Amino acid sequence: MALWGGRFKEKASVQFKKFNDSLPVDYRMAVQDIVGSIAWAQAIHEVGVINDDELTRITAALNELKASVEENPKQILLSDAEDIHSWVEIQLIEKTGDLGKKLHTGRSRNDQVATDLKLWCKETGGDLLFALVNLQQAMMNLAEREKDTVLPGYTHLQRAQPVTFGHWCLAYVEMFNRDIGRLKDALYRLDVSPLGSGALAGTAYPIDRKALANRLGFRNATMNSLDAVSDRDHVIELLASASISMMHLSRFAEDLIFYNSGEAGFVEMSDLVSSGSSLMPQKKNPDACELIRGKAGRVFGSLTGMLTTMKALALAYNKDMQEDKEGLFDALDTWQECMEMAVLVADGLKVNRSRTLAAAQQGYSNATELADYLVGKNIPFREAHHVVGEVVLAAIEKGCPLEDLTISQLQEFSDQIEQDVYQHLSIESTLDKREALGGTSRAQVEKAMADIQSGYQLGQEEILNEQVVGAPGKQQTEIALKQVKQRLNAQRAAAMSVRRARMSDVEKIHKQVNVQADKGEILPRSLDNIIHDVQNFVVAELDGEVVGCASLYIYQTGLAEIRSVVVEKGAQGQGQGQALVQYLLEFAHQMELEQIIVLTYIPEYFTKLGFNVIDKNSLAENIIEDSEPSPDKDPADEMAMEYIVGQGK
Repeated sequence: MALWGGRFKEKASVQFKKFNDSLPVDYRMAVQDIVGSIAWAQAIHEVGVINDDELTRITAALNELKASVEENPKQILLSDAEDIHSWVEIQLIEKTGDLGKKLHTGRSRNDQVATDLKLWCKETGGDLLFALVNLQQAMMNLAEREKDTVLPGYTHLQRAQPVTFGHWCLAYVEMFNRDIGRLKDALYRLDVSPLGSGALAGTAYPIDRKALANRLGFRNATMNSLDAVSDRDHVIELLASASISMMHLSRFAEDLIFYNSGEAGFVEMSDLVSSGSSLMPQKKNPDACELIRGKAGRVFGSLTGMLTTMKALALAYNKDMQEDKEGLFDALDTWQECMEMAVLVADGLKVNRSRTLAAAQQGYSNATELADYLVGKNIPFREAHHVVGEVVLAAIEKGCPLEDLTISQLQEFSDQIEQDVYQHLSIESTLDKREALGGTSRAQVEKAMADIQSGYQLGQEEILNEQVVGAPGKQQTEIALKQVKQRLNAQRAAAMSVRRARMSDVEKIHKQVNVQADKGEILPRSLDNIIHDVQNFVVAELDGEVVGCASLYIYQTGLAEIRSVVVEKGAQGQGQGQALVQYLLEFAHQMELEQIIVLTYIPEYFTKLGFNVIDKNSLAENIIEDSEPSPDKDPADEMAMEYIVGQGK
C-alpha cells in the first residue's frame, strides 16, 4: 500500500518499486520513526487537530508497535511497504482505523526522514563514543604495561632514535582523543530538530517547534525549513569523523603488522585475532590488523560517495538523498567493529622486550646523543653533526656499535671526546634525556598517562593538561595512573549514557525519583510535574535501560538549580551520577547561565564536581520554599552549594 497514489492512474512497475523502495535499508530507523510520531501526535493535539482520547489511542498504539519492533525488528522486512515511514503509518492504521490517517497532518516524509536520521545518528553517536573511549582505555592499559619497554623509533622506516613502547601507545591515545573531539563536535551540530518543517516551506499549523524539539531530546529546532529537509551535512561530518579515525586505526594496524613480521619480531598477536594458512602450517597471520587496514578504504568510499551525491543538488529535497543511509550505516558499523577489534588486538598483544631492546641498540640510534655531547663541549651543532657522521661511518666499517669504539678511536675524530662519553651513549641515557613535554623519557610517559584527559562538552573537545606535582617516582606514578583511570571511567559513563529526556522516559523518571523520595533522600515529584518539566531532564542509560536522571530548574536569568539527581542502586559507582551533573553543567554553559545551586545532604559529592558551600540563608525566599527539606532529614544537615559557570571548566 502506497501513501501517495491519488495522483496516479497506473501502478508503478514491479521493477521501479524495487528500485525505489528503501525499506530494506531504512528499517533500522523504525524506533526513531515511532518516537518521532509519538512526539508529533502530542504536537498536533496541542493545536487541536486531535482530541485527548485520540491522542491517548494513537500514543498507545505507537508504544505497542515500538515494543514489538524492539523485540523483533526483522519483522519489518516481511512487508512490501515503500519505506519505514509508510510501514509505521500502515501499522498504525491497522491498529486504530481511520484515526491513524490523522497522524500525518501537517507533516511530510521530508521532515520525517530528516528527523529519524538525526535521532538515529544521535543514538549511534553515543555507541561510537563509548567504543572510542574503550579503545583509548585499551591503549592506556597497554602503555601502562609496557611503559618501560624500549622500542626502536622509525622515520622513513629506518631506525632513528629509541622510544618506549608506552610512548608509542600514547601517540594513538592522542589520535583517538582528537577523534572523540571531532565526533562530539559533529553530534553537537546535528542536535537540532527538523520536525515541523513540512515538505520544504514549513508546516501550516501553529506547532511549537522548540517544545517539539525538546520533547524529542534535541537541544533546539532548525531555523530554516528549506535547509532542514535537505541538510545532510551531519551525515558527511560523521563519515568524515569515521574516515579520519579509520585512518588512525589503519596506521595502528600497519605498525603492528610490521612489528609482528618475522623480520621485526617485536610483538606476537593473540591467537584470538590471528589466523593460519591452509598450506603452510607454520604461519600465524595478523588478519585482524590487515582487515582493519583494508576496511579503512571502505569507509573512505562512503564519504566520497556522499560528497558526490550532494555536490550538485538544488534545494530542497531530491530522491538522490535516499542514498544517504546505506553508506552511512555501513561506514559507522564498520568503524565500530574495527574499534572493538582493535581493543581485542591491544588487550592480547605480547611484546618481545629483548627483541625490541636489541633492535633499539642497533642502527646507531644513539648518534644524536654523541652529537649533543659534542655540543656540550662548545662545538657548533653542524660541526658536531659532521664529526658524528664520520664516527658512524668508521663504526659501520668495523661492524660495531658506537659505544664499542675505544676512547682512542673516538678521539681520532675529536679531541673533545673524553671517558664520560659512554654514559651518554647508553639506551637509558638516550631515553632519559627526552624529558621535555611530549618526550619519550620514562618520566614523561608516566606524566603523560596522568595528563591525558578528554573533555566531553556537547561537541567541543577540551584538553585539560593537569600537571602531576612532584618527581615521577613509583608512588607518584601509581597515583597518576589511578587518576587517569578515574577520568577514563567518567568519560566512559558520559560517552555511553547521558542524553536529554524524552516523553517515553517520563514513567521511568517518575518511578526513580519517587523511590528515592520514599527514602527521604529527595523531594517527590508528580507525574504531571515531570511531564511538564521533561525538557529540563536528562537521563543516563546503561545497556539501553534508563538507570538515572537529573533535572535543571531555571529560576531567572543567570540562575538555576540542579534537582532530582538519581541513579539506580545497581548502576551506582560507575560514573553515571557524575556524568548527569556534568551534562547539566555544560547545558547551563550553553544556556549562558551564571550560577548553579544545589541543596544536598551529601556536599562532599558535589565538592568533587566543582561546587562550593554557601550560606543557605543567602538564597532567595522562593528557592527555599521550592526546595523545602525532606521530612525524614534534619534541616540543619541540608547544605547549599553553588557552581559558578565558567570558573569550574
